Amino acid sequence: MARSDAAEAGPPLEAIEPVFRVSAVDRDGSTLRYFGRPLVPPEPLVRELWPVFREAGYEVRLTTADAVPGGRSATGDEGTTPRDGTGSVAEGSTRSTREDGTRSVREDGTRSAREDGSVGEERTTPRVDDTTSRVNDATPRIDDAASRVDDATEPRGQAASPMADDHRYVLLAEPVDVGIDGVPWTNVVLFVATVLSTLFAGAQWYYIDPFAEPTEIWRAWPFSVAILLVLGVHEMGHYVLSRYHRVNASLPYFLPVPTLIGTMGAVIKMKGRMPDRRALFDIGVAGPLAGLVATVAVTVVGLHLPPVNAPQEVVEESGVVIQLGYPPLLELLATAVDQPLYREDPTTAVNPVVIGGWVGMFVTFLNLIPVGQLDGGHILRAMIGELQETIGALVPGVLFALAGYLYYVGDYSGNSVFIWVFWGLFAALIAAAGPARPVDDGRLGRGRLLLGVVTFVLGVLCFMPVPIAIVG
Repeated sequence: MARSDAAEAGPPLEAIEPVFRVSAVDRDGSTLRYFGRPLVPPEPLVRELWPVFREAGYEVRLTTADAVPGGRSATGDEGTTPRDGTGSVAEGSTRSTREDGTRSVREDGTRSAREDGSVGEERTTPRVDDTTSRVNDATPRIDDAASRVDDATEPRGQAASPMADDHRYVLLAEPVDVGIDGVPWTNVVLFVATVLSTLFAGAQWYYIDPFAEPTEIWRAWPFSVAILLVLGVHEMGHYVLSRYHRVNASLPYFLPVPTLIGTMGAVIKMKGRMPDRRALFDIGVAGPLAGLVATVAVTVVGLHLPPVNAPQEVVEESGVVIQLGYPPLLELLATAVDQPLYREDPTTAVNPVVIGGWVGMFVTFLNLIPVGQLDGGHILRAMIGELQETIGALVPGVLFALAGYLYYVGDYSGNSVFIWVFWGLFAALIAAAGPARPVDDGRLGRGRLLLGVVTFVLGVLCFMPVPIAIVG
């Protein structure tokens, strides 16, 4: 590879240098590394360079040479493309140096900096960027300590300090990859396992003993299809909008767990920063809305299917009854299609396909809790900006208060209200991790704001104070 290929693979250097003075460029595999010095604080720098690198097929972040393997030595390694005194790429050498051993850096003939061995003090600055991987939406961000780099940045149009280290900082440009490489075997295996676990769980909703009659669990396929459909459509909503906004996202990972429904849901993994609030909003809102469309369809179909009657021996022998709370949306759908929910008959229950719709509604409500990087956190962060963190900090207390009210005032059992204690703890954890921070933090238009309000209203219609009550 020619020494200039690393520089030519990325965006034009002329588009970078107004905010970052490039002293050398090299390549580490598919990652381009631009060594130099920021001329503006980190956040404005990344915000200005983000579209430049995205157009060239890369995502960029700012860090220090100390944080990059081989970073300090890279400027003298084979394959490095240094800059000469005029801002052009210097061919055939590994470092542009004056005869007297000092190094000169010029841009457009208006700025000059001289470094020699006489410089005594070197300013130490913190790391500029750390990336953090989080649930459902893994979003790297510039570390809060990066604001202290302001002291080390060089104002545009002013002379560089003689103490400047032009290789201390690095722009890392990693290629954007939103495709699928080969067969996603992990996703496939988890999906097959979830099919089996939902069949196993669904058999019990049809009063089939999966241990005594293991060959009969296939009869629970309508329940399994309903569960997988509402969860899969929800996650594919996120995936499709991630691809649309060119955010790297995985296919859904289904989570097989031996619970009442046979799964703990599904998740997707996202890598890279959100380009702007529009992308953050669209990706966040697509899952709940797509999932609700599938949920409504599944529920209406299930309401028209015949109910399930419990065998007489089960009614007589069982001392424990599991009662599901019905959210307002399910009540409205049952009323709209004029179908009963069999509340008063302990021997008759709705078709298990309706339980699949119930799962879709409950999952929608939980995901729309406006905290951290849940869907609701993404949507609210895109709508109101940093104020979302204040609201998110209050959410755990609200959930704990709900659990306390139901237990002490509503006289529900600990088993029935424990779910809100669990989600209060979980909400506190993800609130502490913080929300996603888009590169371009410009405000949303009125259309998206209105859609966000409608989405949260739909989420409220999916709320039930006591999702599962164990009686007896």
